[in-house]
Parts: sequence; structure tokens; C-alpha cells
Amino acid sequence: MQLSHFAQLVVMGLLAASLPLAMVWTSADANKFRKLVWLTAFLTFDLIVFGAFTRLTDSGLGCPDWPGCYGMANPFLAHEQVSAAEALLPTGPVTVVKAWIEMIHRYLAMGIGFLCMALMASAWIIRAKRPERSVGVALPTALFVAVCVQGAFGAWTVTLKLQPVIVTTHLLLGMTLLAMLCWQGARQDAALGLATGAGPEAGRGLRLLARLAAVVLVLQIALGGWVSTNYATLACSGFPLCNGVLVPPLDLEHGFTLWRELGKTAAGHYLPFSALIAIHWVHRSFAYVVLAVLGLAAWRAWRHPAMRKSARLIAVVLVLQACTGIATVYFNFPLAIAVLHNAGAALLVVGVTMLNYQTTRRCSAPAPARPD
Repeated sequence: MQLSHFAQLVVMGLLAASLPLAMVWTSADANKFRKLVWLTAFLTFDLIVFGAFTRLTDSGLGCPDWPGCYGMANPFLAHEQVSAAEALLPTGPVTVVKAWIEMIHRYLAMGIGFLCMALMASAWIIRAKRPERSVGVALPTALFVAVCVQGAFGAWTVTLKLQPVIVTTHLLLGMTLLAMLCWQGARQDAALGLATGAGPEAGRGLRLLARLAAVVLVLQIALGGWVSTNYATLACSGFPLCNGVLVPPLDLEHGFTLWRELGKTAAGHYLPFSALIAIHWVHRSFAYVVLAVLGLAAWRAWRHPAMRKSARLIAVVLVLQACTGIATVYFNFPLAIAVLHNAGAALLVVGVTMLNYQTTRRCSAPAPARPD
């Protein structure tokens, strides 16, 4: 890729970050660092949803190289190559529309990268100039490292041709980045006295339950990503039975072999349909565990006024997730409902992260930092 085209890509990323940065620095909010954290978290949530849209519309290879599109900074400059690929295979992975979807996703991802860079720089500047009001630099620095790793997996997603383990890891890293931003935002809220912990009466049991909820949610998101990246969403028809039976024939060995090409076994043969059924069925079955654990966590947290908002978010989204998951199968995988299902997973990450922060903060009970 020529340096001039790479420079144009960087400019697009800066433009994507410039509006939220301008909103922060021109606002009347005295704590601009907190505002930047929560705005970046909101945009990261949006990026996760748009990433789901990119994946579900089969646009991940809309531009089959990285970081540009056929070596160009945008699909407009690469229109000749994209149009030629579309003419050869009109329903293939490369079309004009899919190319734009993929590149818009990359521009937004670069914008998030620049915002995380701004967060890290702001934290270090605050520490240097106003150490008595330090926001801490470890987590903002870790955020920048995480977004760089996420960018690398975004590149490998394309160069390794949508290899399922890479795409699923890319999804998990995006959720991790969202959780880290929410944790940092909760810290800033606590510094301003806008958030409180669970209270000593909450006890160790609720803290452990919140941790268990986080582990269970991560596993379910990984299973859901594995379903999506292997295109196994419709492998089970009907609900609650799968293809008319409670436990269908399952090829767990091939279905859960991690390092393999899309649609292939580790030996290079075509993936049997029973492997796709296994992938779908395990995700569907584990959903009952998620409903039980997160539902219990939300019920226990509801009893404590300080955590009622997080409990309400988890409870409401759990119900919606169950509805959208069933509707995705029942209505034969409509795009809008599938995207909403992915958005629900991200909202659960937000709720469970806030619940874990609240229980952790009360148990450790540190003196709150002064606002910045």
C-alpha cells in the first residue's frame, strides 16, 4: 500500500475521532476525562453492533486486503477492482455495498483507536500536572494496548479469510474493550460521588455470584461468536427442539476444533452438517445456564438500592436476549433481529461489568479519588 493511501486512511480515522473529541473539549463539563471515557464506551458499543452487522451481512471480506481496499484508501478509489470482482461473482464476498460496509467499519475502528490514545495521553498529562487528582494511568494505558491488539486481530480476520477462531477472538476482544471502558467510567463516577458500592450487607456471596456471572457470560458470548462465525445459526430449526428432537446427532469433535479454515475440518475436508448442529445446540443449551446465573445475580443485586440500576439492566436484557434468540431461529435469521441479539450481548457486558465494579468497590472500600 502506498504511503499516500495509508495517510488518507489515517486521516479518515482522525476524522472519525474528531467529532467526539470536539464534543468533549468544547463541553461545559468540568470533568472532561470522565466524559471522554463514557463517550468512547458508547461509541465502542456502537462499533460492536456495526461489527455484527458487517459479519452478518457477509461483508468481512468486502475488501479482501488490509488496511485499505485493493491498496486504496476507500472503495471509491478501488471501484474498478471491486466492480470487476462483483461482476465475476455477484453474490460473492466482494461487492460495492459490502466493500463500503467493511471500510466504514474500519474507519470507525480507527476512530476508537485514536480516542483510546487520547484517553491514555490525558491520563498521563493529568498525572504529570495534577498528581493529587490523578485518575490512574494503568487502565487507560491497558486500553490503548487492548485496542492495538484488537486492530491486529481485525487485520488477521481479513488476511486469514475469516478463520472462525480469529473472528471469535476479535469479537471477544471488542467486548473486553467495552468492559474496560465501563470499568474506567465507573471509577470516574465514583470519584464524583455518582456511584456507590453494594454495602457491607451484600456479603461475599454476591461478589462471587457477580464473578460467576461474568465468567458464564464470556463463555456464552464465545459460543455465540462461534455460531455466527461458522454460519451455524440455522443448523437447528424449531424451538425448543432442535430439528424435531431434544438431542440431535452432534459432531462435537469437528464442530469445536478451533484451528481450522472456515467451513473445513482440521484435515481440510468440508465441515459436516452435524458439526454445525453441535455448535448451535451447545450455544442454545448453555443459554439456560446463562439465564439461571445472571437471573439469580440480578435478583440478588435488586435487593440493594445502590445496584438496582445494574440489576434492572441485566434482567431486562436477559428477557430480550431470550426473545431475539428464539425469534432468530423462528423467523429464519432476519438480519435486524440477529443484530439486536448481538447488541443485547454487549448490553449484558455493560450490566455485568457495572455489577462487578460495585461489589468490588464496596468490598475493598478505597477512599474515592478526587474528580478531575
